[in-house]
Amino acid sequence: QVRLVESGGGSVQAGGSLRLSCVASVLTYRGCVAWFRQGPGKEREGVASINPGTGTPAYADSVKGRFTISRDNAKNTVYLQMNSLKPEDTAMYYCAADQARCGLSAQWYTYWGQGTQVTVSS
Repeated sequence: QVRLVESGGGSVQAGGSLRLSCVASVLTYRGCVAWFRQGPGKEREGVASINPGTGTPAYADSVKGRFTISRDNAKNTVYLQMNSLKPEDTAMYYCAADQARCGLSAQWYTYWGQGTQVTVSS
């Protein structure tokens, strides 16, 4: 059973930055680790994913050029660097992992963290 723990959320003003961390009990090297977010009254959406084995990233169009996903395999950690934050980025951010699949579809992921809140004010 893979356990994921997110941290790094908080409240920032528009234009600010945050770095989220996801520490995994076991890090997949075939599948991916991904970040999803869900704001109040909104559907869960994929933000970014990465394959820890290859470092290959994928991003939602809404965050391209602003967010960067990376990994430190020695620390079993995946990061999400969020720059130029906008109020519409406000959401609960979840880390997810699957041992075989990649992408930004939530149904492809088996393991989920508890979430960390990101709030961006105008």
